[in-house]
Amino acid sequence: MTSYVLTLIGNAKSALVEPVHIERVWQRLATTGRVDWLAAEEACDLFFDSPLAATEITEQALEALSGTALDAVCTANQGRRKKLLISDMDSTVINQECIDELGDAIGVGAQIREITAAGIRGDVSFSDALRQRLALMKGMDRNLLESVYEDRISLQQGARICVQTMRHHGAFSILVSGGFSFFTRRIAERIGFDDHRGNELRFEDGKLTGEVAEPILGRTAKLDALLSLCDEKGLTPADVLAVGDGANDNKMIQAAGLGVAFHGSDSVRKQANACIDHGDLTALLYIQGFRKSEFVLS
Repeated sequence: MTSYVLTLIGNAKSALVEPVHIERVWQRLATTGRVDWLAAEEACDLFFDSPLAATEITEQALEALSGTALDAVCTANQGRRKKLLISDMDSTVINQECIDELGDAIGVGAQIREITAAGIRGDVSFSDALRQRLALMKGMDRNLLESVYEDRISLQQGARICVQTMRHHGAFSILVSGGFSFFTRRIAERIGFDDHRGNELRFEDGKLTGEVAEPILGRTAKLDALLSLCDEKGLTPADVLAVGDGANDNKMIQAAGLGVAFHGSDSVRKQANACIDHGDLTALLYIQGFRKSEFVLS
């Protein structure tokens, strides 16, 4: 028997966690245990022992919650709070894919989105997809990137709260993206990440050359960042929370002690041990057992 905690996560505005939901889960799991509310009507922990695997418990809980907009994640009771947060950027801590927004700004958005979607699904390698899209943007003026950032990019709900709360409680946080350092630098500072990594665009006379500096930062580089930071800080992958939405995040999510597919593609969902399909990024805090009263809101 293993001691587990199953976290049920809703939304105070649109999807309340109610006692009936807890009863459904207990009935489906054919067990009962202790209930601890992390936030009234928003999130609670269910503590119990079970011979089942955590993934099977999660599946059964989600079946019991079918028809609701609630998320459920089962983890081991020990080691819940992670010491390293490594996060994707596009469609994870921001609502957009930066390269798609750049494409829209110069009228090639549809073509770029098609390639982006193929890359997220894993139908084409990340490096090939990036090169194809950059070729379409050759000649873009550098100033246009700044206007895209200012006018088109918005933060995912809960992003700053999640990062600031984890940092306040001693975790190191890094934004690692297959996107561009032009954006990761700004987003990391805006949200409060300790560090960031992204691909470096090449310019000539203030215009995009259609190339990036080699080697391209892709899924292997994200895994390398996770492992090197663990080594640097004396941690193990079990101490890591990794979050992303696409195939480019697969390796780091598979390696992390808590790998979360955030509104993710089928490809990344298969590698993750937790999926958030309805909630915002504060769900990452609830999964770790943080109470809403512990959130850093500034």
